[in-house]
Amino acid sequence: MDYQSLVEGAMRTVVREALRRVAVDGLPGDHHIYISFRTQAPAVDIASRLVAQYPDEMTIVIQHQFWGLEVSENAFEISLRFSGKNERLHIPLDAVTGFADPSVNFGLQFKALETDGVVSEDTEEIAGLLEDAGARDERASESDRDDLPKAGEVVALDAFRKKK
Repeated sequence: MDYQSLVEGAMRTVVREALRRVAVDGLPGDHHIYISFRTQAPAVDIASRLVAQYPDEMTIVIQHQFWGLEVSENAFEISLRFSGKNERLHIPLDAVTGFADPSVNFGLQFKALETDGVVSEDTEEIAGLLEDAGARDERASESDRDDLPKAGEVVALDAFRKKK
């Protein structure tokens, strides 16, 4: 059984369904989403100037200014503004390496097969956002902590991989 593929497929379903909800209902409250993806992955379609600026991996933020979010079974498309210019991005879910909503301390990390265990700076940034949120929880007094959201965990599957 390839449990790794099953679990990653299930986690990508979470990403797809969260994006579908945003496409229909928008982002509630203070929610904002960070998505890291491999810019050179098959079927990624972004402006060549963005690939030149981010040759390996890029992180986008879905918050206030995004347009035309469309989500299919295996990919999503969105328009975002970069340096004053709107750009349309087509991102397959298989290209996604990280997904986070820091407002609720939730995040997922995906194994990038091409990097063979190397974690990118963008993916580390997503993990750092969630760790910072957890650290803020730890500094709160015991009575204050009950009112704060619980720190989430970035789910990384590398710990469960069979060592070669």
